[in-house]
Amino acid sequence: MLLTNARVATLRTNDAFGVIDAGAVVVEADTIAWVGPMADVPEDYTNRMVHDLGGRLLTPALIDCHTHVVFGGNRAAEFEQRLNGATYADVAKAGGGIVSTVRATRTASADALLADALTRVDALIAEGVTLIEVKSGYGLDLDTELKMLRVARRIAEARPIAVRTSFLGAHAVPPEFSGNADAYIDSVCIPTLRAAHAEGLVDAVDGFCEGIAFDTAQIARVFDAASGLGLPVKLHAEQLSNIGGTQLAARYGALSADHVEYANEDDARALAASGTVAVLLPGAFYTLRETQTPPVAAFRNHGVPMALATDCNPGSSPLTSLLLAMNMGCTLFRMTPLEALLGTTANAAKALGMADRGRITPGSRADLCIWNVSEPAELCYRIGFNPLHARVYGGVL
Repeated sequence: MLLTNARVATLRTNDAFGVIDAGAVVVEADTIAWVGPMADVPEDYTNRMVHDLGGRLLTPALIDCHTHVVFGGNRAAEFEQRLNGATYADVAKAGGGIVSTVRATRTASADALLADALTRVDALIAEGVTLIEVKSGYGLDLDTELKMLRVARRIAEARPIAVRTSFLGAHAVPPEFSGNADAYIDSVCIPTLRAAHAEGLVDAVDGFCEGIAFDTAQIARVFDAASGLGLPVKLHAEQLSNIGGTQLAARYGALSADHVEYANEDDARALAASGTVAVLLPGAFYTLRETQTPPVAAFRNHGVPMALATDCNPGSSPLTSLLLAMNMGCTLFRMTPLEALLGTTANAAKALGMADRGRITPGSRADLCIWNVSEPAELCYRIGFNPLHARVYGGVL
């Protein structure tokens, strides 16, 4: 097809929106074949189905590169506890937090988990998202971790959206291993990773490196197992404190280090050297009423690519709006609208190891958003407003 009469924000470089006024995009099957001014469309492309976009903004489709959309139950009661003064760590130590979701997820059927997850995925699709990452980590035993990953794969069968899965067995220490995190890593987490990989359920391996979860030595053992299987790694790092997770992620050449509120200048240098994406998650920052902001200026100065994601989860970020995450990234973290859009397109794709999408350039996958706005900054500016006109997924309008 031929998309015409659009303001095309190509994002072909990292330093400008790359807007083409009165632009056109040629799509062949699921790939972008040509992009440029309408006046320059090659004659060979003029005989195909034409869609006049009426001057609307055309961008790459949005990508949510950090989600936990598959889970059982909810944690509204803990939300209330935190509002009454409990900290995230207090809730976790009292048997709440991640462990409470583990209990609900273990008892839920796969069909129930899928049906519940699709309500959240539908909200993301409605805002122009065409690719999401989905983590396990609410099972913490072999059967439930595999169940979660199988459900994540089924999302792409049930909806027009691509899914990348991350094995997050090192998310928390389950109650049956309380006080013995090392035994859990060796006897459950790593064997479950191998079983999930053997079933083709894993695209990357994640961990939660924090005082209330796992230390760097424990995460390193998981990463060594991932490397042995040829799987890339990523890491929840420096969310609540700085215990060296970002440096660990950089040493392993991680796809991304996520949260990173407590990262510092040295961490920024390490991420820049390794090419690791810093994934910022303002939904968790907002929900937990955090005050320590990620070192955006340091990431910017050292050339660390920054992504934004919802971190959709039942506890610290019950957020299903990537557009709101973009607004939060600008308002709370002082990102620019260009950084926010790159953070939900090209840099989000990089955080998932998906180099074929996130920009409007020849050869890229034809995942696109058509917006009822004229300026890219409007996507970050509005709050609680969805200007999506239409979505193109794999070349299909």
